[in-house]
Amino acid sequence: MEQYNEPSVDIGKYRPFIFIGIGLVILIIILSNSFKILQPTERGVVFRKYTSGLDVENVKGEGLNVIAPWNDFIVYNVEEQQIEETMDVLSKDGLSINIDVSLRFRPNPSEIGLLHRKFNKSHVQNLIRPELRSAVRKVIGQYTPEELYASKRQEIETRIEQNTMEILADNYIEQKALLFRSIKLPATIKESIETKLAAEQEAQKYDYLIQKETKEAERRRIDAEGKAAANRILSASITDKILKEKGISATEALAKSSNSKIIVIGGGGDGLPVILNTEK
Repeated sequence: MEQYNEPSVDIGKYRPFIFIGIGLVILIIILSNSFKILQPTERGVVFRKYTSGLDVENVKGEGLNVIAPWNDFIVYNVEEQQIEETMDVLSKDGLSINIDVSLRFRPNPSEIGLLHRKFNKSHVQNLIRPELRSAVRKVIGQYTPEELYASKRQEIETRIEQNTMEILADNYIEQKALLFRSIKLPATIKESIETKLAAEQEAQKYDYLIQKETKEAERRRIDAEGKAAANRILSASITDKILKEKGISATEALAKSSNSKIIVIGGGGDGLPVILNTEK
């Protein structure tokens, strides 16, 4: 019986192609790790773990960035973000107040290297939340519930915002806004404040009406004094000669009238004419 022997394959002649293929795969892997594309809301920093460490000065911007494959590329989201905190704080007089506050912020795009060096991407947990809570407690502890609920709410928000803004700016964070979303007081305190505010508004309304009536009375007094002064001036200016002159003018006008009248000159004892109407 004849034996069939399969033809042997000469692997040696394919060896260069195998090496080339392996080299291409390695090259593709290296290149894929070297090309980094950042979105408009992203920034990156390079960590050269085998040489100089974190490059805090050279912040990478949006678009294509070429990074050596043996270095680490750390990407930060620099768009505006928001955190919300709900906490119980004590007022100036020791009453517990529940506050829901929100803070909008973003990492400073040009300083993310410094931010990463200091907080290693834990800036929200280790910086922003603790400082926000501390500022809220510190400021609200200087006010009464009534001031927080009504008269000085905006002032309190502004003070807290200024406190947190300064601290965050010193730690490479841009603060955008701080807002109280809700303030919850004990029911009895809230009712007492609302009753007091209603009474104050009613008192202000009453004071306004009194001021209005007082001003109206003053206006009438001034008007009456003006009229009285005018009458005194008029009375002082009317003399007997003027009255006689007016009487003569009136007599002349009546004499020219077609109505039948009897005019007695000097009949009144004061030199003025007396007019008698003869019409029946």
